[in-house]
Amino acid sequence: MDPNEVIFYPLMTESASLMVEKDNKLTFIVNLKAAKSDVKRAVEQLYEVKVDRVSMLITPQGEKKAFVKLNPEYKASDVAIKLGIL
Repeated sequence: MDPNEVIFYPLMTESASLMVEKDNKLTFIVNLKAAKSDVKRAVEQLYEVKVDRVSMLITPQGEKKAFVKLNPEYKASDVAIKLGIL
C-alpha cells in the first residue's frame, strides 16, 4: 500500500495533544484496510522517524484511528510541529 493511501490525516484533539507530550504518541485517521505494519511503514517513510508500536481502533463513526508511539530518540512534538498541528 502506498503511504499516502494509508494515512488520511493527523488527528489533534485535547487528548491527542496530551499523548504527544506525555507518551510520545501521534494519532492519525487511516485507511480501514490498513494493517499495523502498513501504518508503521507509512509513518516511517513520510515523517522520517522510527516507530516503536502501533495500536488501532475503529471509532463509532466508522473511521480507523491509529496511535503511533515513536522511538524514544524521536520526539512526537517535533513531528506535530512539522505537520502544523501543535
